[in-house]
Amino acid sequence: MKARAFDALDRLGIGRAFSSSLGLVSGGFLVILIAVALTAPWITPFDYAAQQLGNSNAPPGWPHLLGTDEFGRDVLSRVIFGARTSLSVSATAIGISVTVGMTLGAAAGYIGGMFERAVMTVVDLTWSFPDILLALIFVAIIGPGLTSTMFAIAIAYLAQFTRLTRAQIVRLKRETFIEATVNLGAKPGHILIRHLLPNAIAPVIVAAMLAVGDGIILEATLGFFGLGAQPPTPSWGAMMSSGTAQLFLAPWVIIFPGLVVAMTVIAVNLFGDELIRALDIRDRLRGT
Repeated sequence: MKARAFDALDRLGIGRAFSSSLGLVSGGFLVILIAVALTAPWITPFDYAAQQLGNSNAPPGWPHLLGTDEFGRDVLSRVIFGARTSLSVSATAIGISVTVGMTLGAAAGYIGGMFERAVMTVVDLTWSFPDILLALIFVAIIGPGLTSTMFAIAIAYLAQFTRLTRAQIVRLKRETFIEATVNLGAKPGHILIRHLLPNAIAPVIVAAMLAVGDGIILEATLGFFGLGAQPPTPSWGAMMSSGTAQLFLAPWVIIFPGLVVAMTVIAVNLFGDELIRALDIRDRLRGT
């Protein structure tokens, strides 16, 4: 079982991406960040929602290493729980987008004809709008909150994965081994699941990882506008939003979550670039 897991990681280029110094640093940062997010309830020094009004806007020091906000809440604890919120929302949203996008793209690329034109017309319509505009429209319709933010991000990036998957399927179905499989009488579902999708998934996974970084920024943007996580649930964007009012009085309230967002997105993009290099699929990612 473990051998299969390592083989799968190797096929996706994970091990080769970690082999470079840049991949090791960026990937190590992401592993630590994910571990921190998963263990947030046990490692935070204070309750992220506990208010100490007598200790509001305290500068970084002991015992509040990153200071406190206007309600006396520990900034470090809120940054740690904010990682849990921001990463889970972004990763789940991109996971939904990848699943739906791969399904639509694979079906459109394999079936072709009117079905392909209909799917790609709808996809291209969403592709023509900026991601933030699509997300804002969706959240405005169904209301603010983590669930609406999640689906807003998923819809914003759906076109990317649909187009990429379709391009891979169209390219692969012309290959000799697919033609041989068809001539042997294999059913369309078998061809898609056993032959086409496994060979098309690597560039989609890499694109998904890069999209997680964009999703974190989009979630932070919606949180900054008050459309994401609602109080008292912390998210990096919501923390930066509340910190703008305290910018000159307590700049650490906005600086630290902003710094973590920047470091996370940079690490995601750097590790994604190492994955692209390891898998040698830069041209395939451009073929959308």
